[in-house]
Amino acid sequence: MTVVIWKKLPTVLLSDELLDKAFRRATKAKDSVDDSDRLFRTRKQMIRMIQSASDVLDATLKGYVSKWPSLDKQSEFDRALINASVGCDAYRHHLSNLQWASNQAMTIAKKYETQIDRMMNVDGMHVRRREAYGRISSIIDQINPSLLWLNRARDQLRKLPSIDTSEPCIVVAGSPNVGKSALIGVLSSNEPDVAAYPFTTKQLHVGHFTERRRRYQLVDTPGLLDRPMDERNKIEMQAIVALEHIGSIVLFLLDPAEHGGTPMESQQNLLAEVASFLPQTPLLVVDGKADLLNIDTGVNPVSGHLCISATEGYGIEQLRAELVERIGADDIGDPLNLPEGWHRSDIN
Repeated sequence: MTVVIWKKLPTVLLSDELLDKAFRRATKAKDSVDDSDRLFRTRKQMIRMIQSASDVLDATLKGYVSKWPSLDKQSEFDRALINASVGCDAYRHHLSNLQWASNQAMTIAKKYETQIDRMMNVDGMHVRRREAYGRISSIIDQINPSLLWLNRARDQLRKLPSIDTSEPCIVVAGSPNVGKSALIGVLSSNEPDVAAYPFTTKQLHVGHFTERRRRYQLVDTPGLLDRPMDERNKIEMQAIVALEHIGSIVLFLLDPAEHGGTPMESQQNLLAEVASFLPQTPLLVVDGKADLLNIDTGVNPVSGHLCISATEGYGIEQLRAELVERIGADDIGDPLNLPEGWHRSDIN
C-alpha cells in the first residue's frame, strides 16, 4: 500500500471560487475564437465557453477525488485514523458528491453544446449559454456543504501521522509516564514527528531508524494501549485491532521502579491485555529506567527482560539489534527471491 502524506492534501475551493475560476477560463477561451462570420463566430464562442467552464469544473473536482486517498486502498490502521478524525462514511459521501457534480456538469454542458450547434439565431445562442451557466452553477452550489466539509476535514487529516505499511513498524506500548516518547526519541535517527492522535487529546510520536538500508518505524500509542480495556471506547478498540495490520512487533515498556506512578501490578495487567488484543504480533517486553534500578548488566536479573535507560542511553543499541533480529525483515530464505521492499541498486 502507498504511504499517505496527509500534509500534502490540497486546499478545496468553495462553490463561488470554483465557478469564478471556471467562468474566467471560459471568457478567455471565448476571446481566442476567430471567425469573420458573426453567426459562426458566436456559435463557436458560446460552445467554447460552456465547454471550457465544464472542463475546468470536471478537472478540478475529479482532481480532488483522485488526490484524496481512497479508503479501499488504505491499511486498517489508516482507516481507523480517518474514522476517528472525520468519519469514513462522511469521507466517502462528500467525495462521491464531488464526483456526482463533475458528471452532472459535463452532462449539462454536452446537452447545451448540441443545442447551440444546431441554432441559427445569435441571441438564442447567448440565452442557451446563460441557461447552461445557471444550471451548472446550481449543481456546484448544491455541493458547497461537501466542499466546506472537505476543507475542514483537510485541516484535521493533515495532522495525522504518515505510516508506511510496507516497512517494519514497531508499536511502542506501556502505561503512562513510563518513558515511551523518550525511548522513541533516542532510538530514532532524527527528531521524531509529532502528530495529533484522533483517539485522544494526546499527541502521537512517530520515529524511525535505519539498519542495513532498511527503515524501521516506531509508533507510540497514547490513550490506546496505556489504560485498562473498560476505559476505552468503541473506536479506540477498532484502532487497537487495526494495529495488528501495521505492527511488526510490540515493544512493551515497563517501569519496574514505578517512577511514573503506575504500580507494577497494574503494568503487568496492562501487558496481559495488550498481549490478548494483539495475539498475532510478536511481543518484546523491556524494563526501562535502568539508571534508577542500578542495573548495568543489560538484563534485569529479577525479570530477565532487557533493561534500558532512555535518559542515559544505556542498552539502546542492544535493544535496536534485538528489534531488528526479532522482526527479521531482511531474512533471506531464497537468495533468488529477496524480501518485499528490499533496497536494490540497478546495475548498468
